[in-house]
Amino acid sequence: MKIHFLGTAAAEGFPALFCRCPHCAKARKSGGRNIRTRSSAIIDDVLKIDFPPDTLHHVLRDGLDLGLVQDLFVTHTHMDHLRAEELEMRLPVFAHGLDHPLHVYGNDAVVRKCRDAVGRPGDEHIVIRRIVPFETIDTGTFIVTALPANHDPDETCLLFFIEKDGKTVFYGHDTGLLPEDTWAWLEQRKLDLAILDCTNGNLPFTGSHLNIEAVLDIRNRLGNQAVLRPGGQVVATHFSHNIGLLHDDLTAIFEKEGIMVAYDGMVLHI
Repeated sequence: MKIHFLGTAAAEGFPALFCRCPHCAKARKSGGRNIRTRSSAIIDDVLKIDFPPDTLHHVLRDGLDLGLVQDLFVTHTHMDHLRAEELEMRLPVFAHGLDHPLHVYGNDAVVRKCRDAVGRPGDEHIVIRRIVPFETIDTGTFIVTALPANHDPDETCLLFFIEKDGKTVFYGHDTGLLPEDTWAWLEQRKLDLAILDCTNGNLPFTGSHLNIEAVLDIRNRLGNQAVLRPGGQVVATHFSHNIGLLHDDLTAIFEKEGIMVAYDGMVLHI
């Protein structure tokens, strides 16, 4: 599998949209891997996770062909993960030459938000489907299981366990500490790659997002329970500018722990 990290920031971006703090000023000046957009990833060019407001930027920056995408899995409706209005750009008049529908999967709130944005455009264009925790979807290319997150008490936020050709990925954000029923499910599986929320960096743990200490705790439990295969990798992503840590700072912390720090445009093969 090819995992392409399109965006690796929390909701405000890094540097943040309006912010003039020293951390954002340094990121703007330094550029490169210190510039982070709202989080999303694409796997093997055909399965996309989340549809943030920076999607057009990702397409232009990385030369993506979103017409190849067959399946879009949405974690939750927070604005940095779902800009549903732009799904209209996949409909006739705006998009041409498409030869298959886009299947969109998400919780009740995702379905409502997408329906409000595009209505019922016809199955030849966009197919919107509700999924629930522990439901498994066979897309024809991937096997994807939705797992409960610990993020927003007012919404059933989802994480995703993705399988293809014997390889497995856990897409683990946005979330705080994983619910025990999620752990119970994961502990019966094997992982090649775990992608974990690290929004809070070295700030105190808040509950709805992870910090560095929590990422290490999850990594350790994955290892202790033999969920992470030998040679399996852990990647930290979804960083807030409030942590005050640029890419090199994060790398210095995580590298000695054997954890990779994602950056915008990073491609990882497993």
